[in-house]
Amino acid sequence: MNEKKNKKKQNRLIMRSAILLVLIAAIGYTIYNSVTAKDVMILEPGDEAPNFSLTDLEGNQHKLSDYKGQGVFLNFWGTWCEPCKEEMPAMASQYADYKDKGVQVLAVNIAQSDFEVKSFADQYGLTFPVVIDKTKDVMTAYNIRPLPTTVLVNPEGDIERIITGEMTEQDIQGYMESIKPE
Repeated sequence: MNEKKNKKKQNRLIMRSAILLVLIAAIGYTIYNSVTAKDVMILEPGDEAPNFSLTDLEGNQHKLSDYKGQGVFLNFWGTWCEPCKEEMPAMASQYADYKDKGVQVLAVNIAQSDFEVKSFADQYGLTFPVVIDKTKDVMTAYNIRPLPTTVLVNPEGDIERIITGEMTEQDIQGYMESIKPE
């Protein structure tokens, strides 16, 4: 009987020790993550759009600051994203109408291969600059979560609006109109 009690006590001690170790590990992981995490600012309309420089499929550099004085329709997307596929033809159509009115489109692909992105751009006949955020630094700076996400940057370089999810052609036209220089 005493042996049975000792065995139960030993099992309880082992279980409690295991739980304590798991808790200590979880607390340690949380502290480590907090200390080493990059400071990610949540962007809102009215904030200055973070500058970046990315290379397009032809090897040209695109810096957001180079577009100051123009509206920028900054679209974050992926080739696998169904809503992205749906809105690309509408973006291309509206870009044709607005590029001479001071509204630029920058399509920022999130870390896919040049081949995948080029194939997609060719398939959809995209004429606006398509850049690839290979390191996801721009995605992080803009705190992009769902794809597609579009950030409207006004001619002064400030964020006008952040749109998540698929847009219709009518939506895109309205958004481009809203960032068109006066």
